Amino acid sequence: MAALSIKPPAFVLPGQHLGPANMFIPGPGTHLQHAQLYSSLLGVVHLQQPARPAGPAKRPNRIAILPAAELPTISVTRASGSGSGSERREVLPEVGNVVLCRVTRINPRQATVAILVVGETVLEAEWQGLIRVQDVRATEKDRVKIYESFRPGDIVRARVISLGDQANYYLSTAHNELGVIMATSEAGNAMYPVSWKEYRDPETGLSEARKVAKPN
Repeated sequence: MAALSIKPPAFVLPGQHLGPANMFIPGPGTHLQHAQLYSSLLGVVHLQQPARPAGPAKRPNRIAILPAAELPTISVTRASGSGSGSERREVLPEVGNVVLCRVTRINPRQATVAILVVGETVLEAEWQGLIRVQDVRATEKDRVKIYESFRPGDIVRARVISLGDQANYYLSTAHNELGVIMATSEAGNAMYPVSWKEYRDPETGLSEARKVAKPN
């Protein structure tokens, strides 16, 4: 019954927390880390409830230790858009679109990202984007440090501000609701935001700097 009180999200990103391992049985598209379940894919969450007997169980003739109640199996499948695969591949980010992306590498001047989602459309192919140091936030731009804003593996909500060059889209996080929405600590734990510029590891208690996205 306890498992029913925890409702995982319907749509998840790679690395997103699904719930504690004592509430769900891990299925395809998930992985276990520190007694917590996380998504391994970008996709849709499915819960499969355990099969229950059709009728009342026959009382045993002797006392027996009953097994623990069966738990629902949680799994993640890759999201698929409407239409054929070729139609999905034709979706391109446009100026003004809000996108979800994963940071792949950083240097002092910019963060390189892989664009995963445009609006509500999951891309079949990843497109590369750049978040330049001057586009991280709207104020105190001269004090921005990329290393204190993003780390490789972070999931970021950003806005397309330019089609850029032939290889990259230019993105911005210079708004309150834009920035890092998921981050993993140096110790490998999923963190939670504690301010507009800080995430914290719940296990070690240590904080790390990020450009945090505030909820809409």
